Amino acid sequence: MRTPLIAGNWKMNKTHFEAIKLIQQLGYELAEHDFGKVEVAVCPPFTSMRTAQTLIEDDRLSFALGAQNMHYEKDGAFTGEVSAEMLKALRVRYVILGHSERREVFGESDEDVNRKVRVAFGNELTPIMCCGETDSEKESGETAIKVERQVREGLKSVTPDQARSIVIAYEPIWAIGTGKTATPDDAQSTIGHIRSVLGTLFDGDVASSIRILYGGSVKSGNAGQILAQTDVDGALVGGASLDAGEFAAIVKAIK
Repeated sequence: MRTPLIAGNWKMNKTHFEAIKLIQQLGYELAEHDFGKVEVAVCPPFTSMRTAQTLIEDDRLSFALGAQNMHYEKDGAFTGEVSAEMLKALRVRYVILGHSERREVFGESDEDVNRKVRVAFGNELTPIMCCGETDSEKESGETAIKVERQVREGLKSVTPDQARSIVIAYEPIWAIGTGKTATPDDAQSTIGHIRSVLGTLFDGDVASSIRILYGGSVKSGNAGQILAQTDVDGALVGGASLDAGEFAAIVKAIK
């Protein structure tokens, strides 16, 4: 049984003061939530990580703490970057890797993502590895080819035991922040393909244990139908995660 995961990617939003308010509001909204059935993670900016960690632990909230990125080197002259060890020291559980904004805006390659994935595992962090296609790739029928390449390249040298704990997030680039969303059938089709690719990389048992999320303009209004699909194990939520009530409604949309 795969426990669904709803992860909120705050991106470059919220000061540490605003982070306190948002997490407290989310705690109130989900006070009666069964975290054994649906896991919830918050991924604030680096400037709010320590604040979020302290608040979650002091208030005994059941949220997992996630980071939005990390470098693959242990330390060194990498201005503006953070290492896996730094995240581990903050008791971070998840780290988003290979998000399309990192790939498209900052030029991260499949090789970069793979190095980060392996370093994350080496530091007891669980990667949320992203994949997805552009609008032009979608229109030209290249969705399956694109996501398969990203999954295969991103998981090179990952062992079956490690793979069992990884989270894959399918985020069509054309749907991120645009208001456009894949239909439930399209989400299921692509995520089902990803699971079949995982089966060729490892085996059917490992593939069936890996959680695969959908991301891209997920809201309370469309979450229910998308999350009801057989192979969809949760959501990586962007803008809607900045509103406690909306994010909580997405969590509650999982049946």
